[in-house]
Amino acid sequence: MTGKAPQPGIVAVIGTGVIGRSWARVFARAGLSVRMWDADPAHLEAAWAWFKADLKRSRKQHGLRKSIVRSERENVTRCASLAEALAGATYVQESGPERLDLKQALYRDLDALAAPKAILASSTSALDMTLIAEGLEGAERCVVAHPVNPPHIVPAVEVLGGERTHPRVVRRTMRFLERVGQAPVLLRRYVPGFLLNRMQAALVREAINLVVEGVASVEAVDAVVRDGLGLRWALMGPFGVANTNADGGVREYFERYGHSFQSLWADLKTDTVITPELLDRLGQAVDIMYRRVPPEVQRGWRDDMVERFRRLKATYPLGAPADGEE
Repeated sequence: MTGKAPQPGIVAVIGTGVIGRSWARVFARAGLSVRMWDADPAHLEAAWAWFKADLKRSRKQHGLRKSIVRSERENVTRCASLAEALAGATYVQESGPERLDLKQALYRDLDALAAPKAILASSTSALDMTLIAEGLEGAERCVVAHPVNPPHIVPAVEVLGGERTHPRVVRRTMRFLERVGQAPVLLRRYVPGFLLNRMQAALVREAINLVVEGVASVEAVDAVVRDGLGLRWALMGPFGVANTNADGGVREYFERYGHSFQSLWADLKTDTVITPELLDRLGQAVDIMYRRVPPEVQRGWRDDMVERFRRLKATYPLGAPADGEE
C-alpha cells in the first residue's frame, strides 16, 4: 500500500450522492478537514451546490452563525482525483453505488492509495464487508458504517466489521463517530439489511400489502405511523414502548399480549410484487397526499423538523423534571 501518513483531522468522502454529501456536513461541522471526490465530476459539483444551499437552510431555519457557515464551507475541499482525496486521511467514508462488484473495485483502489492506518468505512446499506474486502491486503481496516439518510440530520450509524476486520478498527470507528456527533450502533454479526433496513422493510412490506389488499388507503397507512406509532418510536424503540405500555413493564406486556403477536405474525404473509402499475398507484396517492409539494421542499421541512425535535429531546431527556417541577 502507498499513500501519505495520515494527518489528524483529515477525512475523505468518496462518492458524493445523497449520502456522501450529507456525510461531508457531518465531518465539516465537527471541525475536520473534508476532502470530497466522486468518479463523476458533475456529481461532485452538484454535491457542492447542495452543501452550500443546506448551510443557508441551517442559517435561515436555525440561526447558524455566519462564522460557522464560513468555517464549515472552508473545511471542505473538492478533489480532482481519488489519490488527492485520500492523501493523509485518517478516516475514509465510502458512499459509492450499492453494487458488490463496484464496491470491490473501489475498495481495491482505496486500499492501494490510502495511508495504511486509515480506516476504510462503507456506507453500504446491505452488503457484507467480508465480501467487499475479499482478497484485500488491508481487509482488517475495512468496516461498515451505515448511516440513516441523511446522516447530518439523523445520527444513528450501524457499525460492523467483516470476518477479517480487526476488532480495534471497529472500536476506533465507534469512538470516531461519537466524536463527530453521530450515534453509532454496534452489530454483533452480519445479516442482510442490517438492523434498520430489515425493520423498515418489514413495515414497508406490510404497508404496501395493506393498500394492495384494499384494507386502507395510502393516506390512512401513513397516518397510523405518522400520528401514532412514529410519535412513540421517535422517543423509544419497540422494547422501550412495550415497557411503558403495561404497569408491570415489558414482561407483563408480552405476557399479556404475546399470543396476539404470535397470531399476527402467523398472518403477516404477502406475495405482493412491486410492479410499474403499483408504483404509479402509490405515486398518485402520495402526490395527492402532499398536494404535489416538490420532494426537495418536503425534504427541507423534514430535516428542519427532525433537527427541532432532536433539540427538544436533548433539552428534556428521560428522567429530567418537567417545567415547573422541582
